[in-house]
Amino acid sequence: MAVDMGGPINKAAFTFGIAMIDAGNFGPHAAVMAGGMVPPLGIALATTLFKSKFTKQEREAGKTNYVLGASFITEGAIPFAAADPGRVIPSIIVGSAVAGALTAIFNIGLPAPHGGLFVIPLVYGNAFMYLIAIIVGAIVTALMLGFWKKKTV
Repeated sequence: MAVDMGGPINKAAFTFGIAMIDAGNFGPHAAVMAGGMVPPLGIALATTLFKSKFTKQEREAGKTNYVLGASFITEGAIPFAAADPGRVIPSIIVGSAVAGALTAIFNIGLPAPHGGLFVIPLVYGNAFMYLIAIIVGAIVTALMLGFWKKKTV
């Protein structure tokens, strides 16, 4: 989900998750949804925690990413990735992978064909742990960005 944020790889992962729902296996789609929420949420968190490493415009866009991430709109991360791909893309990939792995470890499933906070009541397994997986992934992304990005002038 994080590799191209709405591009063909993202859509292939999403389609796989939907196919797994149809097959009765809800785990992969939970990982897909968590992985798609992490990039904008992690970037939003980074712009909040590491203000000196982002321009005023980026910090404002970061606020919007809280809403986009909570709504499973991964594309909010694209402007950040386009501006600094060498730092942003690895950070969001690792954070998303952590979130997806945690959903599997926590045995979470999601039968809804979409994501965001709107589907939390539909989570199979522990919904709280699903949220923890997403939050941990976002924190990993934010910390990586905070470590790698240079201070703005």
